[in-house]
Amino acid sequence: MDFIARSKEVFDSEIAELKNVREHIGKEVADVVDLILKSKGKVVVTGIGKSGIVGHKISSTLASTGTPSVFMSAAEAMHGDLGIVCKDDVVIAISNSGYSQEILSIVDLIKKIGCPIVAMTGDLNSELAKSATFVLNCAVTCEASKEDYVPTCSTTAALVMGDALATCLMEYRAFKLENFAFYHPGGALGRRLLTKVSDCMNKHVPFVQENTLFKDVIYEVSKSRQGVTLVYSGDVAVGIITDGDIRRAVQKYDDLKIVVATDIMTKGYKKILPNAMITDALKLMDENKITSLIVPESDSPNAKIVGVLHIHNIFDFKK
Repeated sequence: MDFIARSKEVFDSEIAELKNVREHIGKEVADVVDLILKSKGKVVVTGIGKSGIVGHKISSTLASTGTPSVFMSAAEAMHGDLGIVCKDDVVIAISNSGYSQEILSIVDLIKKIGCPIVAMTGDLNSELAKSATFVLNCAVTCEASKEDYVPTCSTTAALVMGDALATCLMEYRAFKLENFAFYHPGGALGRRLLTKVSDCMNKHVPFVQENTLFKDVIYEVSKSRQGVTLVYSGDVAVGIITDGDIRRAVQKYDDLKIVVATDIMTKGYKKILPNAMITDALKLMDENKITSLIVPESDSPNAKIVGVLHIHNIFDFKK
């Protein structure tokens, strides 16, 4: 077997089925989003087997993007976990066939609690679909495996439908990066999104005067280990010298003994305020193809410089 070719065929199959499912999307998606937005409770996602695994991911995505959600195993629901469900909740039940007995066994009980049921299924005529308040059509024509019974395309379709719901809800609520970070404080991404410039900037600000000799500029840059030094004219910062400026000076000047700071500095400098987020700093660095930012106390033209932020400070920072 050509495993490379077969892998590509699986991708082709799943992409084709996703396109088919996309064409089925209609007003019911808007109805479900509106239902969840108006709900005073949480979203309870339930399923069994592979659908349960997909449901767990959908619930996790909802919860981490501003929609309170929990996953409830359909099997465990019959043994006490149904207590998770409250009357103000919305229940999303996932079953490709729509005939999973574990799901069907709790449908009437959920209705008695008073919750609307959203069926995510591949059979619009199934018992689950007929019992639901709304149905999200995830029907696929085939699975990716040649035997056509291993859940592949069908689980992918349900997963993407869940992503579509979560994305609509997130964007309607204007869910921001900082909100996402709040729900992900333990990971590297969360730490970075929650971190401000003042948290990891170097408060020692290396500086030289305009007439400082080249050898003394090198000493200041080396001593600070930040790869930069500010250049002052009296009490005002007028420019910056980086490692790169020093390397270029070595190539440009034959007699470095007469070179002073103003000969090699870059006038002005890129700056960022202490209360800005690290994500903003990274974006500014990327846009300008630089690795350091100067941190003034305020937006005032002659504000005191209180720190230097190097890209290494960001990636080495531990919250």
